[in-house]
Amino acid sequence: MTIEYLEKKAAQIRVDALSAISRAGSGHSGSAMSCVEILVSLYYAEISGKAVAKFDSKKPQWDEQDYIILSKGQAVPTQYAILADKGFFDKNEMDYLRRANSILQGYPNMKVPGITVPIASHGCGLSIATGLAMSIKNERLPNKVFAILGDGELQEGQVWAAAMAAAHYKLDNLIAFVDNDNLQMDGPVRSVMDVMPIQDKFESFGWKVIHVWHGHDFDEILDALAKAFTTNRHPVCLWCHTVKGKGIEFAEGKPYYHDAPLSPEELAEVKRKLDPICASNLKMFGNE
Repeated sequence: MTIEYLEKKAAQIRVDALSAISRAGSGHSGSAMSCVEILVSLYYAEISGKAVAKFDSKKPQWDEQDYIILSKGQAVPTQYAILADKGFFDKNEMDYLRRANSILQGYPNMKVPGITVPIASHGCGLSIATGLAMSIKNERLPNKVFAILGDGELQEGQVWAAAMAAAHYKLDNLIAFVDNDNLQMDGPVRSVMDVMPIQDKFESFGWKVIHVWHGHDFDEILDALAKAFTTNRHPVCLWCHTVKGKGIEFAEGKPYYHDAPLSPEELAEVKRKLDPICASNLKMFGNE
């Protein structure tokens, strides 16, 4: 797929995820937007003619799939929007986000086709990803494991225990993204508990670190992934510099929107800007 296609698909996913959060009246709009390009790259992009991540929407438990673990689970409306778009479940389910008895709850839920593991507590995703990657490596299987972490999660000691284990066991089938948007619920990460220097920390634990200076630029993300795929005997961290609330001009970099839904008026403003991009995507590429 072309970069233009990915950019238009990202606009569509933003509208779908923000609409679901707004209807629910609850959710993390800002946090869900900072990782859109990361998740779109994993689910839609190709490198050298091959899908970045292997999956089959008709066989959610496919043994040959690659695993995508959203450790920053509050951003799951973005992943739900992608899974619905890919046909893992009916798109109408997005109307019931966070409703009682809905499969689409506020954090990753294994009842949802395409969700590998449930995530509730921050900081546990990398541990799960490490255990899964270790099992895959021990069985000499080709599957890859991708984990997406928020920068605030790096304040958790469990992350570094997992990082140490992943390097010790040379898990080169594990790629972790750090969605470094610099904000968490209580304010700037550096004020709550500074996690810098991220690169030095991961490298000291034995990881290969690849900088993605513009974490919303598909060219940079895919170039970093291509390098990660050729790294041997080390897990890889893609350190992505992102923007909280990316794609919502009035919300970008604003702590308030980390865990707030858009009002109907705010959503309408966003849709006025993004809907034309989505429409051009359907016209150029078809409703995929």
